[in-house]
Amino acid sequence: MAKITGLILSGGGARAAYQVGVLAAIAKMRRNARLALGDSPDVSAQRAAMAANPFPIISGTSAGAINAAVLACGADDFDGAMAELVNVWGNFHVEQVYDTGVLGMVRSGARWMSLLSLGWLLRQKHLRPKSLLNNDPLRNLLTERVRFGRLPGLMQDGHLQALAITASSYSTGEHVTFFQSGAGVSPWVRNQRLAQHSPLTVPHLLASAAIPFVFPAVRLDGPQGPAFFGDGSMRQTAPTSAAIHLGAQRILVIGAGRMQEPRQISHTEPQYPNLAQIAGHALSSIFLDSLSVDVERLRRINQTLQLISPEKRTDTHLRPVDLLLIAPSQRLDVMAAEHAQALPPTVQSLLRTLGRTDAPAQGQGDALLSYLLFEAPYTQALMDLGQADAQAQSAEIHRFFEWKAPT
Repeated sequence: MAKITGLILSGGGARAAYQVGVLAAIAKMRRNARLALGDSPDVSAQRAAMAANPFPIISGTSAGAINAAVLACGADDFDGAMAELVNVWGNFHVEQVYDTGVLGMVRSGARWMSLLSLGWLLRQKHLRPKSLLNNDPLRNLLTERVRFGRLPGLMQDGHLQALAITASSYSTGEHVTFFQSGAGVSPWVRNQRLAQHSPLTVPHLLASAAIPFVFPAVRLDGPQGPAFFGDGSMRQTAPTSAAIHLGAQRILVIGAGRMQEPRQISHTEPQYPNLAQIAGHALSSIFLDSLSVDVERLRRINQTLQLISPEKRTDTHLRPVDLLLIAPSQRLDVMAAEHAQALPPTVQSLLRTLGRTDAPAQGQGDALLSYLLFEAPYTQALMDLGQADAQAQSAEIHRFFEWKAPT
């Protein structure tokens, strides 16, 4: 009997396009592996199993939650859902995510910058901006594209077991996983981590993808009552835990940044960091660090369990979980810098105000740029990189899914 496979998609703003490239390559491998089985009666059951949704448990955070929701809501047609994701990310424009018009930027970005310098003058609450950017266009896009009403039927018909979306409560400081499941899964409680069974909606996605300072927080009914929630990557200490609690026996994790950067030695005099550099560094810490630590922890647990006899394993609450990690092989901030001119002039001006420059020296705000560059030249380049990285791990992918490797 095939193991229950969980998919974990991490956050990262525009970087989530990389995940779509990886999944597109895996979808192609799956089709080819299914065709390689032939049409003989003795493999008909195996062919039918391979035609089903390969990820019955899906967990997403931030922009990864949006990709996860599209896949879950199209679980009865995985290839069709993938085609939709490829189409959207391959033709993206920032206007689909946040307001880039002059008036919109003045209402959000300029007022937010004024708050930094003249905040003591803004005594009226209605004058205080909620975020750097206005993401109403993203709300409209999600309302149009993500069909949450299909989830109960998909779960009842066996196409999907569970979908989990994580967010962080500004009110209580807790990390909350909102999940919808067809089986009787009890909510779990850990230190600073809670789970809540709830019908998932577009506001859950907006909350999970509300990058701190950049997009506004969203009011949700959480485990402790109504609260405002922001990006799910904040204070997320165990990104793989939701899929494990929901019953996954093996997990595919797709990151949105390199897990280990090579050490860089600078021989020049360091310059004081600007706001764009600080913001990019903070976002990278939020989106990348917890995932690498959790993956290392899970691998260490697996190694420890291998040293324990099967009889004694029953005395613990731990169980081995197969893990496959696919993460970018290149620096995404460097790729973003190559496509910076694709941004509208208003956004480029805002980033320059924060300190980003086009200087060839690295670290001048390109990390922040890499999270906000929702433009097709960049997102398509990320998808191409994702496909190439998946192809480089083709043997591991076939082994993970127990597919027949191509000859």
